[in-house]
Amino acid sequence: MKISIKKIFFVFGILSSLVFISSCTKEKTETSVKQELLIDLEKLQNSVIEFQKIAKAESSSNVIQKCFKENRLLYKKVEWAIEYFSPETARFMNGPALDELEVEENKFLPPNGFQVMEELIFPVYNTVNKTELQREIAVMSANIMQVKQHLNAITISDNHIIDAARFQVYRIIALGITGFDSPIAFQSVNEIIPSLSSVEKITLKTCKDNSKKSVALKQNLKKTITESNAYCKDNNNFDTFDRALFIRTYLNPISKILLQLQKQNNIPNVNKTNAINPNSITLFEKNTFDVNAFIPSDEYFYSKEKVSLGSKLFYDVNISKDQRRSCASCHNPEKAFTDGQKTNISLEGGVLNRNTPTLTYAGFQNALFWDLRQPDLEKQSMEVIANKEEMHGSFKNIIPIVTENSTYKTLFAKAFPKEKKVEEWQLQNAIASYIRSLNDFDSKFDQYIRGDSEDFSEQEKLGFNLFAGKAKCATCHFIPLFNGTVPPNYNKTEQEVIGTPATKKGIAISPDLGKYNQYKMPQLKNAFKTPSLRNTAKTAPYMHNGVYTTLEEVVDFYNKGGGKGLGYSVENQTLPFEKLNLSKKEELALVAFMKTLTDVKYQ
Repeated sequence: MKISIKKIFFVFGILSSLVFISSCTKEKTETSVKQELLIDLEKLQNSVIEFQKIAKAESSSNVIQKCFKENRLLYKKVEWAIEYFSPETARFMNGPALDELEVEENKFLPPNGFQVMEELIFPVYNTVNKTELQREIAVMSANIMQVKQHLNAITISDNHIIDAARFQVYRIIALGITGFDSPIAFQSVNEIIPSLSSVEKITLKTCKDNSKKSVALKQNLKKTITESNAYCKDNNNFDTFDRALFIRTYLNPISKILLQLQKQNNIPNVNKTNAINPNSITLFEKNTFDVNAFIPSDEYFYSKEKVSLGSKLFYDVNISKDQRRSCASCHNPEKAFTDGQKTNISLEGGVLNRNTPTLTYAGFQNALFWDLRQPDLEKQSMEVIANKEEMHGSFKNIIPIVTENSTYKTLFAKAFPKEKKVEEWQLQNAIASYIRSLNDFDSKFDQYIRGDSEDFSEQEKLGFNLFAGKAKCATCHFIPLFNGTVPPNYNKTEQEVIGTPATKKGIAISPDLGKYNQYKMPQLKNAFKTPSLRNTAKTAPYMHNGVYTTLEEVVDFYNKGGGKGLGYSVENQTLPFEKLNLSKKEELALVAFMKTLTDVKYQ
């Protein structure tokens, strides 16, 4: 049979095309998450270099701001990896425009990154800032190079990719939609889109199981993220964005699908100590947070048996010197473990300097007391009990009682089965364990946001959306703990300088210098821990000095811009001092929302 040369070339052409298509498909399939990440980082760096050229030549606000926004969107595509694998560098790429304090060494590092640039070019760019802007862009370029080198040198495994994807969703909830990292430009809603698109891309590339269930989950992930991105495009106004709806309808379902895909693809959890339970389906479950991430070391591990022993010790007056005061004397469980007083009374009848904070949810902090002077609950309880004004006792004094009392002996044996001798550290750990148990996560808000209930009024929804948006509350009181422990890693608890007044109608800031008493750094004058707002409706009075008696007064203080907004001299105030311009309706909605943070047992 004769075959023409023409036909041979035709067949050869088809085969060549098939080989080419096959090789391209194979190459595309085999492009790893790491390779695509490095490509995206290269794009970001090239864009930053171009930004530097534009910043040198241009004076137009519109041009500079447009270029900045484009760079931010490129950054959001790789944020999942930079924050996860290079957190220290990430702090100087997109951290708050505040000094990074290294208090132990009594030094500080000035901020760098996008938020510093944002302050230079928004709301209107002034060419006076040109030199500083170019310097910041150069630092950004150097940091990107450092990240590229680091990521190029490490192995990025499947379990780390899925873990990073899940943490990126948590970052969007706790930091992204609140405007934490876009406090002036208010680009947070637009930036959700590239962030979630990256979560989709890296997850689909990592989850290779093609079983019917896995394919259905992947399709569901694509559908949900496509719909969430469309919602962001259609509702990109920062002030009116419905965060409650967005979390319930999109972010929580995405969190659930990611966990289901991880399990379906037999991808193990990352072996690390973290505040977030890797098996929790969303950021809002009862079992999401692990108190063991906040203990001093492994022997202090939380257990129900330690809680039982700690509960008895907590209510035992023998722990104080005069045997008249227990821990519960100042931390009344009926008042969500506060005392209802502006400041409490000392053992000798004097007035203590600071308000008694709630112990509920206190286990989720890396620093205790208003001035953050102790790192854990064990040391906190020891200091309070030893304090001459508060209890003037010691754990040492109660050891004979624990050793000889039959009830205590039984409780101790169960709590510390390997320990034959009662020591002070064990009693400290028991009381701390009891305090770590005071976390119910069953408030009206919790039940609504995780979809267990629809009982949430329009006023309460407005209040939450204001809290996480226009009012900027969630940029310090981070969702969902509503304290100052920074998500999503929760390894640092922050302080703020808000300019709290000495008296309700006074003309001066409180004289209490707060954390400055421990570390003589000017940035820390009048700095205090950001407390949890959970159960806040039951924990009045408010502030470190108990100056405000109602939540309405607190909201009014923040609405006016804190101490500086009231006209006090607070040069180091970290709270934005511009007025929030909340209407009376919005102020009342904020209060209504905060009341939904009350656990069932305190209602």
